[in-house]
Amino acid sequence: LARELRDSVWVYPLVNAGHIAGIALLVGSIIPLDLRLLGAWRSVPLAPLLHVLTRTAAVGLMLAITFGLFLFATRATEYIASSFFVAKIVIVALAIAGAVSSLHLLNTARLARASGATDRPPTSARIAAAVSLVGWLTALTLGRLVGYF
Repeated sequence: LARELRDSVWVYPLVNAGHIAGIALLVGSIIPLDLRLLGAWRSVPLAPLLHVLTRTAAVGLMLAITFGLFLFATRATEYIASSFFVAKIVIVALAIAGAVSSLHLLNTARLARASGATDRPPTSARIAAAVSLVGWLTALTLGRLVGYF
């Protein structure tokens, strides 16, 4: 499978495009949600954002992981030897664990009600959003560096 992917004129670029589409959905959903939790766009109700963006991020994550595994298979030995790749995978794992635990630990009903300018999300939600924002942007940057080093 790895050899077929490496040698294919069309399949490898399509798999790469699938990985990028997954990343775009994931990061493109997480950043606005994190920024909203940090206080941006307070006039926008949080409930619809939570409903749509968490699901969109989950779909993006599944696409990124699925296509990423195929890409990994093409040069597994090189990727494992890359400190950028290893750091990216560790940060992605931590960001996923943080997102899952945040959704379970935080009172989502309270977050959903925190939609107006006077309603601030709980401090724990704001801290989780800041850590998430830094984590996903770091993983994105490391992922780009893997291709160059």
